[in-house]
Amino acid sequence: MAELHIQEKLVNLLNQDNIQLRNPPYTTEDSEAGQQSLQELAVNYAPIVCISVSEVASALESLRSQAVKSGMGNKTYGETCVELFLPKDLKKYTKKNHYLETKLDVLAQDIMDRITEQYGLKYIQLIFKGKTLTPEKRLDEQNVKNKSKMMVLRVSVPERKNQMLEVEEEKKTQDQSVQRTQKGFQILSERDGTDDTATTPFLEIADQKGNPLKIPHSKKKALILAMGFHEKGRALMKRKQYETALGHLVQADDQFVKCGFKLLNTVDNYAVLQLDIVWCYRALEALSYLDDGKRRLQIAEDCFRNCYGDQQQRLMKIKGNTRGEEVLFLRLYLLQSILAHMVGNERQATQKLKQAEDLYGRLCLDPGEIKELKDLGFSEQEARLGLRACHGNVGEAALHITHRRQEREEMKQKESEKRRMCVEGLATLRELGYSKKDAAWALLQTDGDMDGAYRMLLDSAARTNNTELPINQSKVEQLTYLGFEPEVALRLTGENVQGATQLLQDNQVVLPPELLSPSPASSLSEEPSTTSESAGSGSQGEAPMDVDLVNEVLEDIPLHEEDYLDLTLEEESEVIDKMKSYLYKNCASSS
Repeated sequence: MAELHIQEKLVNLLNQDNIQLRNPPYTTEDSEAGQQSLQELAVNYAPIVCISVSEVASALESLRSQAVKSGMGNKTYGETCVELFLPKDLKKYTKKNHYLETKLDVLAQDIMDRITEQYGLKYIQLIFKGKTLTPEKRLDEQNVKNKSKMMVLRVSVPERKNQMLEVEEEKKTQDQSVQRTQKGFQILSERDGTDDTATTPFLEIADQKGNPLKIPHSKKKALILAMGFHEKGRALMKRKQYETALGHLVQADDQFVKCGFKLLNTVDNYAVLQLDIVWCYRALEALSYLDDGKRRLQIAEDCFRNCYGDQQQRLMKIKGNTRGEEVLFLRLYLLQSILAHMVGNERQATQKLKQAEDLYGRLCLDPGEIKELKDLGFSEQEARLGLRACHGNVGEAALHITHRRQEREEMKQKESEKRRMCVEGLATLRELGYSKKDAAWALLQTDGDMDGAYRMLLDSAARTNNTELPINQSKVEQLTYLGFEPEVALRLTGENVQGATQLLQDNQVVLPPELLSPSPASSLSEEPSTTSESAGSGSQGEAPMDVDLVNEVLEDIPLHEEDYLDLTLEEESEVIDKMKSYLYKNCASSS
């Protein structure tokens, strides 16, 4: 990262002074270096960046060479030069930046094939502005322009006994890895909590204390997919597999956007995801991905403010303390310090580092105190979280952990009882002739109240089947003007325009089949569903592969709701020391 941050500082200075190194006097007509002019520039910049003249001169020559090469590429192809950030382990072979000359009307797959041939990277993804490039699409179709920066991520392939498998088969297997994760969480997202709790895993979205949140079905599905990819990425980060983790985190980002910004501003998951993505950039030494990193950190900071309040007052009201979440701000300040340093803003970098150091001092824990709590029967994770929540007081931490255990157990029993009632209510409604889908939908709308669900089904059936009652034409025109097909929605909501509009919005304009065709009480012919939405681990009708997929993705779901706050701070300590060495380094004014 040292050479990288030197170059970023110099680029910032060159832009301020309106200097283009590829032009005279820094580059001669035959594209050679103008040694005297470059040396004078190095002497001028060395005191500013606090680096020796020789190091500045070397970095300037590297930037000049890149600029000349980029300019030659432009003359040859037009807008055709992109910059590659290779995997970290390849950088030990060369310290130069990597530029690729290519037309922009070619497929991303063509670029991937060239990278594979040139650098020996067999399985890769290309990340541009935080998004995975689609191999089957052209570069210009994905907004890639001249001098765009792309990150090259190595994609791991599972080991196989037969090493002679075709390359196409191995690539297909790797693609299936992400697909398996997505499919597993899709199965879980489609479950409504009406299956047997003993045999069917079910995911609930909860707040910071673990209380379930009511979220529209269409948003809930996207949110579970987003959180699932995020948890998979976090699990890979813990194993230091940052390249693979980043691929999953980018997928999580795509899913989060589908949830709508109103929802994202009410939960901190999206902010934590932005931090995790930029933390991966840091670990991969790809912080020259500056624009995207800066954008994501701003999103994280704004989202934290919206979720927690300016002084974290909302968080205090929900949890009773804010110490756990301070680890997130520690990472935020550290990353902001790094980015500020890389563009030469030493004042802001020092200020953010000071904020990070202050938090680090408060959040560091005494190993002896952790051992005391472990001796009392608490886990190491519980000990860390409890001590931080209670300002390092062992006695208070023990009470806090015990109280949180009791709260979780009470919530678990409450949810178990709710699901038990749903299962019983479902059985009763099915005996009355309703389909499982209709019964499950009604129970979901009434929080498991069987009598309320029955009345809702009767009411919905009456409205749907009563074709003699005309719908107010003015109300139809109101919804039609908004772009909806209103008749069914108006019937289901008793011609309530506001309710019909909300119903259509919650279901993304298209009403699901279970709302369009509720079964009448006389219908007894429908068999139990055998699709994944009724399936569970070991439940009737579920394909064995679906069971494996669900079990596979559940392995990455942490048991503790505050797992994302449980940081040992080892990495943070290393980053603080490295940043201090950069910021407090004595200026060298001579070579």
